[in-house]
Amino acid sequence: MTSNDRITLRFLAAPQDAAADGRTVAAGRVLEWIDKAGYACAVGWSGAYCVTAYVGNVHFTRRVLPGELIEARARIIHTGRTSMQVLVQIGSADARSRRFTPATHCLLVFVAVDAAGVPQEVPPWVPADDDERMLHERAAERLAPRRAIRDAMLGQHFTDEGTTPRTVFRFLAAPQDANFGGNAHGGTVLRWIDEAAYACAASWTSEQAVAVYSGGIHFFSPIRIGDLVEVEARLIHTGGRSLHIAVHVRAASPRTPQELRLTTHCMTIFVDLGPDGRARPVTALPALSDEDRRLAAHAAELTRLRASLEALPV
Repeated sequence: MTSNDRITLRFLAAPQDAAADGRTVAAGRVLEWIDKAGYACAVGWSGAYCVTAYVGNVHFTRRVLPGELIEARARIIHTGRTSMQVLVQIGSADARSRRFTPATHCLLVFVAVDAAGVPQEVPPWVPADDDERMLHERAAERLAPRRAIRDAMLGQHFTDEGTTPRTVFRFLAAPQDANFGGNAHGGTVLRWIDEAAYACAASWTSEQAVAVYSGGIHFFSPIRIGDLVEVEARLIHTGGRSLHIAVHVRAASPRTPQELRLTTHCMTIFVDLGPDGRARPVTALPALSDEDRRLAAHAAELTRLRASLEALPV
């Protein structure tokens, strides 16, 4: 189901999409679906290969189950000179009834590039009705807050002076991770982020930790197939029932592992589910060093910046 500025994908959630609990779909898989639908929409509009530049606030407010029918609807709602803002909505349904219930939505930014990887101009998108005009305006309003969040995250540094829990994954980007441009697919990177963040959250709470939010996901540099990839997740703040985890993805040639470059960063929030399926209180994270206290304040600042973003009318 396609038109010039939108696309709808439908498929079944497979057993291998399940999270560690085996009963629900992992947040990383949902992020992959979001990125794939957004990519297909951006390529269809621009007529060019596109790269993911940003993934906005993703709230995982409802569980998606393996075996459910998934609907990923993507539509262009704003264009710049070389960029496109794409709204993606995920719904799920029993395959028999096909009555879809919204699961999550988010805004992504894609950049069209030529064969040399240089950004190229995209056709301007003009809203055609009141609904599209409202979405277009809300997308434009997000440009400045998004830059503020990016700059706040880039302004922080993470050293060994921090004492809070962290998880580091290291592996090679494999051929099966490749997108059509020969680099690691943006959706695959999102899955890596979720997996490292889960391991970090579970180390502080339990294996029942689940993601409820991911945001501030900026892509700065592509990951080439064969690169050494390092995904570092660090717990930087706890609320009464929440765990705030900063994730950084870095990559380098295996020949020069000391030259790791930042490719992606993200802030994700987990909760720990009790037997009743509700978030239960978590042990408070002690701030033992100046870096611990600085990063906890950083998490609070990001929460404040996110609060300034008005919800999209979807």
